[in-house]
Parts: sequence; structure tokens; C-alpha cells
Amino acid sequence: MVTVTEILKAVSLFVAELISSFTDWFQTKPAWADLEVLEDTELKSTGGIHERHKAKTLWEKTGAVVMVEAAELSSLKSQLLDLEVPLFAVVKQNIGKELDFFKKYFAGRVYVDQQRNFYGPQQRWMCLSMFVRVGVWKNIWRAYRRGFRGNLTGEGLVLGGVFVIGPGDQGILLEHREKEFGDKVNMLAVLRTARKMREDMAK
Repeated sequence: MVTVTEILKAVSLFVAELISSFTDWFQTKPAWADLEVLEDTELKSTGGIHERHKAKTLWEKTGAVVMVEAAELSSLKSQLLDLEVPLFAVVKQNIGKELDFFKKYFAGRVYVDQQRNFYGPQQRWMCLSMFVRVGVWKNIWRAYRRGFRGNLTGEGLVLGGVFVIGPGDQGILLEHREKEFGDKVNMLAVLRTARKMREDMAK
């Protein structure tokens, strides 16, 4: 027999999905990245010495997985290392202690994309709709419990994503654009894409 609790839970999930679907209408639709624009993007290294690099140098020989404001993929770093595929992170700004908090959950190299090319071609923002999306609050709570602290200073409402970019003429093999804060990429898809990329390189 169906209980009142189960009915309320089902109704709550339905309402949450309805709200998310409704707010999707007000969000800017993602546009796929232009590889040439990404390759020519100037990235600024973080840490001791601030150097500038063309983004192409990150993946032109080995391919790479590039996280844009996404710390969750850090758990795949050892598996990617086994495949000899580097994992990098790109952030849009370095304000206050935001980058220090980010690096607590990511031990690899972090670069600043001051041109915001990895967030385009059209930057997408999570504005007022974030306050009514259940998924956003769940992701914020999960990050808070893990100790991750961000901020909304500057351009803290811009959505990020994940790229798997192959060497040579392989191009962009996987592109994930966040739909809302904490909208994680399928990690198995990232690993499968990275593995296939290495197999194609070996041919």
C-alpha cells in the first residue's frame, strides 16, 4: 500500500522537475566551443611563477582533460595518469582565497583564463533561477559538506564545464557544459573518451 510519505515524496520530485524544466527556458543555450579559439587562448599559470601559455600546449602532444570550474574530476586523476592523459583545471579569476580553496580539492595545475574563452563562445550565467532549482541547492549542500567554499564575487555565477581534447587533429572529443551549479559530467564517459583517444594515438 502506498503511504502518504511516498506520495508526498513523488509529488515533491515532480514539482522539482517541473520547476527545473520551466527555468531552463530562461537560460542561455550552450554553444559548442571553437577549437581554434581555445587553442589560441592565453592561459596564466598559478602558484609561484606566473607564466603565460597558449592553451594548445596543454594537449598538443598527449591530449588532455580540461576542467572548467569543476573540482569533481579530481577523483579520476590517478586513472587518467595511468592512461598518460594529463588533467588540468581552468578558472576565470583569482579573487581572495577562492583559488586556495579550489586547490585543496585539485592537486594538478590550475590556469586562469582571463579571456573567458573556455566559458564561451557565449558565457552562460546562473542567475535568479538558481534559488528555485532543487538540484542547485543539493549540489551546494554536497559541496559544503565536503568543505568546499566558493564565492559569488566578481563573475561567480558563470557556468563551467569539461573538455576532453585530443592531440593533433583529433579535436574536441567530449564537451560538457554545466546546466546548473554542480551539474557533473559523466565520469565514465570521460574515461572512455580518454582511453579511446590513447588507442587512436597508438594506431
